[in-house]
Amino acid sequence: MNNLDLQVVQQGQQWLEQGQCVWLCTVLSTFGSAPRGPGAMLVALASGSFCGSLSGGCVEDDFLERLARDEFGPDNQIVRYGEGGLAPSMELPCGGVLDVLVEQFGPGCQSLEHFSSMLHALQGQQRIIRNVSLVSDDRALDTSSAQGQTVEVFDQQVAIRIGAARRLLIAGLSPVAEFCASFAVSLGYEVIVCDQRTELLHRFHVEGVKVIEQLPAVFIAKGGCHAGTAVVALTHDPRLDDLTLLEAVRTPAFYIGAMGSRRTSEKRLERVRRIGALDDRAISRISAPVGLSLGSKTPAEIALAVMADIVRVSNGISRDSL
Repeated sequence: MNNLDLQVVQQGQQWLEQGQCVWLCTVLSTFGSAPRGPGAMLVALASGSFCGSLSGGCVEDDFLERLARDEFGPDNQIVRYGEGGLAPSMELPCGGVLDVLVEQFGPGCQSLEHFSSMLHALQGQQRIIRNVSLVSDDRALDTSSAQGQTVEVFDQQVAIRIGAARRLLIAGLSPVAEFCASFAVSLGYEVIVCDQRTELLHRFHVEGVKVIEQLPAVFIAKGGCHAGTAVVALTHDPRLDDLTLLEAVRTPAFYIGAMGSRRTSEKRLERVRRIGALDDRAISRISAPVGLSLGSKTPAEIALAVMADIVRVSNGISRDSL
């Protein structure tokens, strides 16, 4: 899931706690070009306040106008944007078609519990499946960890899987780290920078990044990684990078990488293997040298190679298929 969806659920929960009725929209399917994929969310109030995104902006504006006209009742429903969609049929600029699930949540314990479960799932505490009825306002949660498509649409029900929002944990500041943080924010990642060096943190300013003054290995050991986390050590300092890798391989992080030349990386992996008594499987989880081989030289190019490799793994693409 995208970090923006984490913000959506947090905002919806806040509005519910204030006693307001909220509408939750979830992208179910897209045909043609679309900026947001299945599972993307938006939450809104009848007043027009909203958080999140479904498209490039045109769908959001139309939905909010219809919401203000009270066109959406309490029952869960699927609305279509594009050819064959809502009347008058609105053609999307990209020429695609977008199916969106619209749900109304009234204030109360049941709605708050539902949003709380979604928040826990996005924070990596559990995986859930939201089973939403298409013939009523009923919905239920299944805490099954079974893998599957993010969205499945049946005759009378929609099943939506929610897991950890994508997170990038940057272990230690460097010029490459700053570009990585900026790229990752643009890609929708929750970005956390850990470094115990106060003097460097005070000079770091990238909007949307959480900065923690702590040794990265300590943060990881305290539960800083979930299955949607990518960990990158980008300092060239073995005292920081080695400890980060030793802790990261003990977590379910989907990507672990360290910057350095091929020779430096070979020495680092051998050192980490020996100190941590790690087996081949654990060592194979570490991408070192980190990133795709793009001939990168500058910090920005290296950061681009790092983020490209993280996106590749996140999307389930093997190196051999590139």
